[in-house]
Amino acid sequence: MEQELFDILSELEMQAEREKLRNLPADQRLNGLDPDAAKFISLLVISQKAKSIVEVGSGAGYSTLWLAYAASITGGQVLSCEIDPAKAAQARTNLAKAGLSSVVEILVGDARQTLRQRGEPVDFLFIDGDFGQYETYFDVVYKRMSVGSTIVADDILEHENELADYTTYVQNHPNLESVTVPVGFGLEFTVKTAE
Repeated sequence: MEQELFDILSELEMQAEREKLRNLPADQRLNGLDPDAAKFISLLVISQKAKSIVEVGSGAGYSTLWLAYAASITGGQVLSCEIDPAKAAQARTNLAKAGLSSVVEILVGDARQTLRQRGEPVDFLFIDGDFGQYETYFDVVYKRMSVGSTIVADDILEHENELADYTTYVQNHPNLESVTVPVGFGLEFTVKTAE
């Protein structure tokens, strides 16, 4: 891993830890992806040689940096959706510092709308947005995914009640195989197995 990227990731991890220790309200914290979960997702992208990666919820760009790193290895591109313009700006700054801006496009706005305006195929979808909309984010992208494409959703165990409908939905979908992975705050790891 490039030193610049490692430094930025470490800085964001320390910021998240400081904010948690200060008991800041969730909406005022960095709320980055758990470091082990971030590395796991990055390795999934690399192992699957994913080229077209979509992220819902870039925040300050912690997970985006990991996805961009993976995309730089696979020769892929990341399309990241962020509803908060200030967080999107922070993500862009972090990507520029890491030298990864060229592999990421950030769409500012509600992913339910911004992703409907796109038509490219999707190999890998990472969902870390509004808990009440996980199924909708999935549905907007699903039709552009082929067999073997992967969906990973964050916070599945930490917010089990809020995300129970999503988990039930993907685990019972006839064209998917899905399992909850106890990494970080819980990841739902889903693969499209049929058209």
